[in-house]
Amino acid sequence: MNTSIKLAYIGGGSKLWARVFMSDLACAEHLSGEIALYDIDVPAARRNAAIGGYINADPATKSRFNYVVYEDIEGALKGADFVVISILPGTFTEMRSDVHAPEKYGIYQSVGDTVGPGGVLRAMRTVPIYEGFAQKIAQICPSAWVINFTNPMTACTYTLYDVFPGIKAFGCCHEVFHAQEFLCRVLREERGIDVGRKDIYTDASGINHFTWITSAYYKDIDILKLIPSFYEKYFNEGFYEYADRFAFRHDPFAYGNKVKMDMYMRYGALGAAGDRHLAEFMPDTWYLKDPQTVKDWAFNLTTVDFRERQQAERVAETIEMAEGRKSFPVVKSAEEAVDLIKAIMGFGRIVSNVNLPNAGQMPQMPRGAIVETNCVFADNSVKPVVSDELPPAVLALVMRNYLNIQTCCEGIRRRDLDEVFASFVNQPLCSRLTVAEARSLFKEMCFNTRQYLDGYFDLEKYFGTAK
Repeated sequence: MNTSIKLAYIGGGSKLWARVFMSDLACAEHLSGEIALYDIDVPAARRNAAIGGYINADPATKSRFNYVVYEDIEGALKGADFVVISILPGTFTEMRSDVHAPEKYGIYQSVGDTVGPGGVLRAMRTVPIYEGFAQKIAQICPSAWVINFTNPMTACTYTLYDVFPGIKAFGCCHEVFHAQEFLCRVLREERGIDVGRKDIYTDASGINHFTWITSAYYKDIDILKLIPSFYEKYFNEGFYEYADRFAFRHDPFAYGNKVKMDMYMRYGALGAAGDRHLAEFMPDTWYLKDPQTVKDWAFNLTTVDFRERQQAERVAETIEMAEGRKSFPVVKSAEEAVDLIKAIMGFGRIVSNVNLPNAGQMPQMPRGAIVETNCVFADNSVKPVVSDELPPAVLALVMRNYLNIQTCCEGIRRRDLDEVFASFVNQPLCSRLTVAEARSLFKEMCFNTRQYLDGYFDLEKYFGTAK
């Protein structure tokens, strides 16, 4: 017998993630119900609904859902058992400013969506939107489980709880999965043992995109102790964890794990995110000093030009699928969101890393801080697992970045641009700026994204003049 649920998908016009999620739902057994697609881009949501119809007709589909497009968020949320949020806060115009405006000051960002100047501006656009989401959820479906996928993850999850303390929300990110896959490759190369990431145990803790693995075992084998030998063999050339170990030479999203290995050799703990993310939390001259330094460390500056081209290709592909001119394979991805939903519903038990307010699972961090640790999913509950302590030097790095994010969120909540700027100027990637240079860059970036800020901040009053 199938269990019927209603799942509200905020951002249901997604150009890629929605299809992955819909396919994973189709591969899951014992489920049915309604997927409520809500997006400010209504035609995009309708295309995904059409793709959902083709998924339902696929012989490989095990669970079939009714895909319904809502033009109002209230209708989408009404009666929802689960709410998934995955949005792009702004357009590529704003993202171009986030990522590339700081380059004139010698600041390079490989992602620009979590920390650094780009992360601050993205938070300024996103947090007010999430305040509205939290208010609607509190009013319409307060008992629903809420899964956030939007970056900046920590700021989004913090805002949901800040506005609605009773919310049942967690932030879901796959970056730790990549670090686990890397550890599996270390095990294969060093011991000849070929296993998947779910066959190993890792203790991971920190903040999103800056989580650290402090222990990793396959049976009685301590995988972290194998890293120094692996480092000696593969550090100079780099080693991506997937089939093409040199994919970073042509794939803008790939990396050679040299940053990760360097961090381990420095601190005795492994950065548990892709190198493109990890580098942005560290002092600006270490890994992101300039494009040549980035190349030397075997990762990439993912440009907005590339993202625009990729998005155009995805939109064209989505249209072909929605019109039935291109098939969509129903296959289970490596993502865990649907597995977590099923565990919450009582179909099994899963341990996975997610972002939640700190209730003691990271004793070294402040209570209430949004931290990423292992959690147990089962029977309508998500229970954090107490993590190992981080080495003191790692904790210092995590705390600086956490406090910057917290300061930024508090400033946005209070609409206090002085407080937001205090976070901006203290970003590790802004370390080489004078205060005057930082204020000039902050002003430029705020005005570049003012379409999303004017309803919340008085930029001209704060800066004393228009751009």
